[in-house]
Order: sequence, then C-alpha cells, then structure tokens
Amino acid sequence: MSPRRRPTTGFRGPAPLRDRSDRLWLIASGLVVAGVMSPIAGLLWFAAQGSGDLWPHLAGTVLPRALRTTVLLLLGVGVIVSVVGVGMAWLIAMYRFPGRRLFEWALLLPLAVPTYIIAFAYLDVLHPVGPVQSTIRAVFGITDPRGLWVPEIRSLGGAIVLLGFVLYPYVYLPARALFLMQSPSMIEVARTLGGTRRRVFFKVALPLARPAVAVGASLALMEALNDIGASEFLGVRTLTVAIYTTWVTRSSIEGASQIALVMLAVVVLLIWLERRGRRRQRFVARSNRVRTAVPTDLTGWRAAGAVATASTPILIGFAVPAAYLVHHALRRLVQNGVPDALGGWILNTLLASAGATVVALAVGMLVAYTARFARHRAAPVLVRLSGLGYAVPGTVLAAGMLLPFAMVDNWIADGWRYFTGERIGLVLSGLGVVLVAGYVIRFLGVASGGIEAGLSKISPSLDMAARSLGSRPIRTVATIHVPLIRPALAAAGLLVFV
Repeated sequence: MSPRRRPTTGFRGPAPLRDRSDRLWLIASGLVVAGVMSPIAGLLWFAAQGSGDLWPHLAGTVLPRALRTTVLLLLGVGVIVSVVGVGMAWLIAMYRFPGRRLFEWALLLPLAVPTYIIAFAYLDVLHPVGPVQSTIRAVFGITDPRGLWVPEIRSLGGAIVLLGFVLYPYVYLPARALFLMQSPSMIEVARTLGGTRRRVFFKVALPLARPAVAVGASLALMEALNDIGASEFLGVRTLTVAIYTTWVTRSSIEGASQIALVMLAVVVLLIWLERRGRRRQRFVARSNRVRTAVPTDLTGWRAAGAVATASTPILIGFAVPAAYLVHHALRRLVQNGVPDALGGWILNTLLASAGATVVALAVGMLVAYTARFARHRAAPVLVRLSGLGYAVPGTVLAAGMLLPFAMVDNWIADGWRYFTGERIGLVLSGLGVVLVAGYVIRFLGVASGGIEAGLSKISPSLDMAARSLGSRPIRTVATIHVPLIRPALAAAGLLVFV
C-alpha cells in the first residue's frame, strides 16, 4: 500500500491519525500550547478575583487616559515607521549612490538600541543644561536658559518620534526585500504610459508593498505597545505603564490583570488589522523569467541628498544614543574604574539569554517537526497557537505567569517538605527558571518560524530515502536535517538570544 500523502488542498471531515507518531507529535505540541496559554489563564483568574468596585474605578479613572494615550502613540509610531521604513527601502532598492551598500545594513542598527536607552540619552542631550542647548545659547549669545525654546522631549510627541526612529527597521527590512523581488516590468509599463516617478511610486510600487508594510508595521506597533522603559521615563502613561504602576505601586495584581486583558484586546485588534491589510493581497508574475530592477544612478546634488536622507534615521536612532553611551562609559571608567558587579551582571545576562535560546530552539524544533510530519487537521492550529506569545507584551506575560509558576513552586515545596520535613523557598523563581520560561514563551514563535522555514527547503524524498535505508527518525534528524538547517538554526538562535 502506498504511503498516505499530505493533501494539498482543503478536505472535509477530520483526518484520521496516521499512526502512533502522529499522536505523539500532537500531544507534545499540545503541552507546548498549554504552557504558552498558561499566562493568559493566570490573567483571567487574577482579574476575576478583584472586588466589585475595582473595575468601575479603573474604567472611570485609569483606562480612559491610558487607552487614549496608547492609541495616539500607536498611530504616531505607525505613521513614522511606515514613512521612514518604506522611504528608506525604496531609496536603497531603486537608486545607486555613494555608500549605498553601507547604508543597506546600517539602516538596521537602530534595532540594537533599547528604547529606554534612547529615551534616557535624548533627555540628557536635549536638557536645558545639556550639550545641545548649551552650545546653541553660546553661539547666539543667549544667557537665559528660558530664552531658547526647544520642543519638550518628555511628552507624547517625543515618545512617538524616538520610538518611531528605533522601530522603523521592522518595516524597512520586508519592504526592501519586496521592492528587490518585484518585477520591474510593471514600473516600466507605468513609466511608458507617462507616469511620473512620484505617481508610479504611489500608484504601483506602494500598493505592491502593502502586505510587507502591514506585517512590518504590526510588529513595530506591538513592540511600541510592549515598551515600558521609554514611555515611563518620558512621562507617557500608556496601558503598559498603567499595568506596571497598578501592580507595583498600588500592589493590586487584580487591577493590573484587568488592565492587561484590555491590552490583550488591543493586541488582537492589531493582529486583525494586519491580517486585513494583507487580505487578498497576492501578486504573481505571469512569466517564469526572473529579472531584477536596475537601480538608477544618482550624481551631484541628488546623490548628496540621498546620502543625507539615508543618514538621518541612522543618526537619530543609533549614532546619537551610541555616542552618548560610549562617552559616559569611558568617563565612568576613567573616574571609578570597572564596577565590581559588572562581571556578575554580564554572566547573568549571558546565562539567561543562552538558556532561553537553547530551550526555545529545542521546543521550536518540536513545533516545526509537528508542522512537517503531523497529518491531523489540528496540527496547523497548534503550531499557530504556539507562537501566540510573541504577540503578548512582556508586562502582561509577567503578570500572567505569577499564578501557574507560583502553583508549581508551592507543589515542589510541599512535596519536599512531605518527604524530607524541611522547608525550601521558591525553587523555580529563585533559580531564574521563570525568567527563562518567560523568554521562551515570548520568542518561541521566532524560533519555530525560522526552523520551519529551513525545514521547508528539505525535500521529503530525503526522509523517504533515509527511512528506506533503515535510518530511525532521530538519526535522520541528527545526520540529515540538522546539518542542512544549520543556517536557519543559527539565525533563529541569534534572534532569540538578542
């Protein structure tokens, strides 16, 4: 009997489980999904424990301002990341100017700057006694600090600008890839019909890039929604800041959980808008011949303008905060030397990141192989649910993880006391297991997605050939799959680690 083939189209009725291995894949992935969903269950439980007057108080005093500020922040950041990301992608993909190859990767550097670092740096640099205002007053002979007006950085507008210039690479990267992949024939036809460069961009190129822009912008907005350091430091009270202050300052985990559920609703709305933005957006070439666009050469003042334009987001999003950090780090080293605790901080950071990366890759391989081998119709659903943690903001995730891990910690403590008669503290929390688990839940979708993309390049005929030669599945994975997907594993591991 010939082996059952995976159907390439939809099918009616539940697909029968192929064999015991299918059950094992589904059970293992189901346990992973249960772990990913446990923080949301914890949030629901905490939210239900609140007193009857807690929700009316939050809905009347805290939520209106926080929700309004969050919506305005997301709208502003969405505009900036879309304009800057698409503009830089079009400039790099369609024009050739001095330093183009350098700018192609340098435009990704702002992603390396944490948002709270850029907020702290600009607040210090633009302070009335900071270097910028002091230099301007010295040049123009202004003695009174109040005689020079500079936009207030500690404001909603300041947060929008800073977050936008840190997060625009989320749009730049997929938009540039799409501009490079699309056939130049449509643009050439539009130019032949008399369309100007501006009209061709807005009427042809931009609609083609809309799916990539929607994906990148949704990721940037979820990162902006997840931010707490920059928003709190700049005095912007978003939903994330409201969760943190309600939890820590007011010691109300119930109220924080109720606000977190509202925030989850905002996340679901963002995901729905992203899906809607890509709905029925599929463009394919009718010819099998692949031809890439030839960049237009820029010279003279146009080349200088392109260099200045490409340098601006790098300067704002990376160069200024990086120079600020280097300056203060060197000054502190000269004055005080290397802090004694620095080695411990670095070690803890590396251990937490490395542990989370190893676990995320291991669990990600399990999820990716479920997508590859399991034939049941529930398998794709489980795979998608396993990546839901990436859409959950870190503050919400931390609040939701309290209940399930506290229960497990108490079970361990009770069991240890029952068998030994000794009391122990919080084992999982004390050893940092909760932190690593939070990282794994948050970035499992990144790990499994990268591994799944690598596995998709391996032909199933290799699996069948290995099986016909008597190779067991584990040996096939170790000797065939892992060497072939090593670049995908490295890329996924790097993303999780960073």
